[in-house]
Amino acid sequence: MKVKPITSMTQIDAGTWNRLVKDSYPFLRHEFLLALEQSGCASAQAGWSPHHLLAVQDHELLAFMPLYLKAHSRGEYVFDQQWAHAYQQYGFHYYPKWLTAIPFTPCQGPRIAVDESADAPAVMRLLLDFIKEQAEQNDISSWHCLFPDSGQAEWLRNLGLGLRESVQFHWFNKGYRDFDDFLQTFNAGKRKMIKRERRRVSEQGIELRRLNGREVSPAQWQAFFQFYTMTYLKNGMSPYLNLAFFEQLAATMGERLLLVLAGKGGKYVGAALSVIGSDTLYGRYWGCYEEFSGLHFEACYYQGLEYCIEHGLKRFDSGAQGEHKIARGFEPVTTYSAHWLQDAAFAEAVEHFLAEERESMALYKQDAATYLPFKKS
Repeated sequence: MKVKPITSMTQIDAGTWNRLVKDSYPFLRHEFLLALEQSGCASAQAGWSPHHLLAVQDHELLAFMPLYLKAHSRGEYVFDQQWAHAYQQYGFHYYPKWLTAIPFTPCQGPRIAVDESADAPAVMRLLLDFIKEQAEQNDISSWHCLFPDSGQAEWLRNLGLGLRESVQFHWFNKGYRDFDDFLQTFNAGKRKMIKRERRRVSEQGIELRRLNGREVSPAQWQAFFQFYTMTYLKNGMSPYLNLAFFEQLAATMGERLLLVLAGKGGKYVGAALSVIGSDTLYGRYWGCYEEFSGLHFEACYYQGLEYCIEHGLKRFDSGAQGEHKIARGFEPVTTYSAHWLQDAAFAEAVEHFLAEERESMALYKQDAATYLPFKKS
């Protein structure tokens, strides 16, 4: 078994790549990563230089792992800028660094795809040894694996990497018949709050429409992209993604996209885009021109929850952050990242930090669960 690096998704056939992809997790698909690359969003020019790793035996692809050489820490949702600052203070370079992640996507999932016939932990060890060797030869400070699923996080822990924990809020479908059935699990106060929020949206004359990505017109994609851009501009930032990315994604995997469009008086006033897995809905992008009472919750959460219930999806992963989700039935879950630093002294210091942070995250998760809106059993 040998490791073969590639510097572009065009260097491997989509069918060969996707054969190893679990159907439940759409972000690892060839089409998604290729759209990021060809649109320029995740490219060398943007500080995301692709160096994906293939594990090959007798010309047969046994496994692959996305890998980028990063010149910054933007678009990752796991914040290591303090580590970079500490390196700089001591006269060391933190960048470039190796990164295994789905660019701009803080959604847990597999970070290495392995053929069923292969020894997965052995493959992971092979890839990690290759990464370390390349880091030492090319003066690359570290390797970071962001948002692996819990099983792969445990592999990495067993290989000696430092494990970082954080908390997100996900919704779980417990066999609800419809949205009202879900609300019946709430205490009276929170149930009234959500009904009031949904009622307020319609009282403002706003109508919502759910479209599969294949149904969305070019004009509607343009409207969505303007809303998405506004979300970043309001915070003084430039958007990570461009219209070309969304258009290519619609063309190559539009059946995996769900667009919620909000309209009022014949004009679009907001939009939310989700990505559909086999058992999970991933809420990803949102924006609006002006603020309407309850519209964010309706477009980003309640429409998604209804979709999950109607289509039998087990989970709604609505992305990073957002404690306001707790009152709406999203439960705290642990997310992971794994870290290897070449410098032993810095690695030891980071491990002490991670140990303390894991304790605080455990307490935070425990506290957050006490604010869930469900009836007490």
